[in-house]
Amino acid sequence: QVQLVESGGGLVQPGGSLRLSCAASGFTFRSYSMYWVRQAPGKGLEWISAITPNSININYADSVKGRFAISRDNTKNTLYLQMNSLRSEDTAVYYCATDSRGANRGQGTQVIVSS
Repeated sequence: QVQLVESGGGLVQPGGSLRLSCAASGFTFRSYSMYWVRQAPGKGLEWISAITPNSININYADSVKGRFAISRDNTKNTLYLQMNSLRSEDTAVYYCATDSRGANRGQGTQVIVSS
């Protein structure tokens, strides 16, 4: 069965950076587009980025465009999210998923942006 395990979150000051990872198993990772979504406290899931199987097509939500970078390593079955210039409004639980609505997401990794 599909298993996605997110890691790399933590507490960071505004303007700082973090790199999230998502280890995938139970499916043919290299054949699937992958997504990052997040859920801020008291809010619903928000799609933030997507990447096609071959990494040719990449998309970002306006809220993170120019600050976040999605990537993948199909040899390691791993998805990444490089987050730069973090803001307080980026505070959320971050999930990787197999669609933009958060399907098959794991337990998530908490990111807190605070001074």
